[in-house]
Amino acid sequence: MNKRAYKGLIVAGIFLVVLVGAIAVAHFDTAYDSPQPLPTFTTAHDDDLNIYDSNDNLKENSLPYAIFEKYGFVLIPLAILMFGAMVGGVVISKEEVEE
Repeated sequence: MNKRAYKGLIVAGIFLVVLVGAIAVAHFDTAYDSPQPLPTFTTAHDDDLNIYDSNDNLKENSLPYAIFEKYGFVLIPLAILMFGAMVGGVVISKEEVEE
């Protein structure tokens, strides 16, 4: 194996450790114990269906709050890993064409 392969394995190992650590410290609790019906379209007077509270902040039981506020630290390593996989795929495909 060459130096590039070793560097790649080291970076992959670091990302794996960060991802496993982020998942280990996440508290995957749900707002409800059973599925809740949601209407297709919401209206302005449906305050319980609005994702914002009266101060224009995200409600803590909304999906965007859960994804970006609670579990954002899990999404960032995944996004970096997926970007690296995309760039790596382009590099590998270019190497195959040049040979």
